[in-house]
Amino acid sequence: MRFDFVAWLGGVATVAMLASGVAAPAHAGQVLDKVRAAGKLACGVIAEVPEFNKDDLHGGLSDLGREICKAVAVAVFGDKAKMEATAFQAEQLGLQALAAGKVDLLVGVTPTATNRALHGVSFGPPIFFDAQGFIVEKSSGIASIKDLAGRKLCFIDGTDYQPALDPVMKARGIAYIPFPFQEEGEMDAALVVGHCDAVTAELSKLAEKRSTFQARAANFVFLPEMLTLDPVVPAFREGDEAWAGIVDWTVFALVQAEASGVTQQSIGTMIGSDDLAVQRLLGKDVAAARALGLPPEWAAHVIAVVGNYGEIYARAAGANSALNLPRGFNALWMQGGLMYPLPVR
Repeated sequence: MRFDFVAWLGGVATVAMLASGVAAPAHAGQVLDKVRAAGKLACGVIAEVPEFNKDDLHGGLSDLGREICKAVAVAVFGDKAKMEATAFQAEQLGLQALAAGKVDLLVGVTPTATNRALHGVSFGPPIFFDAQGFIVEKSSGIASIKDLAGRKLCFIDGTDYQPALDPVMKARGIAYIPFPFQEEGEMDAALVVGHCDAVTAELSKLAEKRSTFQARAANFVFLPEMLTLDPVVPAFREGDEAWAGIVDWTVFALVQAEASGVTQQSIGTMIGSDDLAVQRLLGKDVAAARALGLPPEWAAHVIAVVGNYGEIYARAAGANSALNLPRGFNALWMQGGLMYPLPVR
């Protein structure tokens, strides 16, 4: 059960209003009914717009966001689902639209206490774990951050990159040369021509930069060290636990499908599996469906349409995408990553 401080605070205010004879406003809620009445899911994703601001530090994840939007739409409507995705040029713009009811789901945001309180939203499980890392040219001879001693390390000024970097470098006795930039385009050019020995930013942002280097993209690699862990999640208006449950368990179903070996291609044969987790996932045990207010085969429809989490990752962020990001933290928990589902039951 979620503990929702803002909802609790609202409850205290409601009690106070009732005690004083002032009627509390009816709660809007019932997002699922609204979505079904519209016949489609209104979903938002965060677009990647270079130089737009210094707060949205992730890059190139809108395709992943659209995949999750589509999965939720299929969970609600089945394989004939309709989904309208709106791209927002900044996370705060998307959160404002979500709070105003212009979209009913926003995928690709950073879960913070400030965003929660400011916009009245709640957050679902991570769909991606980003991290501050480093990119270097292969021929530089830099294989780890210890090799950055005496080298120019570039970053965007006015972000959290240097504050996160300095304590680590100081603790390890690595005296690097800080090289801040105001504009990403100038920094990218400096990396390509060798004026920067390395650039530090979120891995998704670094991968996005690398993809623009065209024929030279393969010459640039990530260092193994990462300084932060920055989850990317879906967000929805607070106060509607039924809708939150559908979003949450759609993500969990995608991860469980990968863990159980249920793919877009194999689902037809897996329906007859004697594996209990697979049976529950594909609808033999209807308890989860009833709890979520969905038909028994909801997860089977999702996997048939979009695949499992690993398949989605490969085409939206991994080897089959422009980002070509390794799984890293986004591998399954049994493979050394952080992606794990709550039970689909």
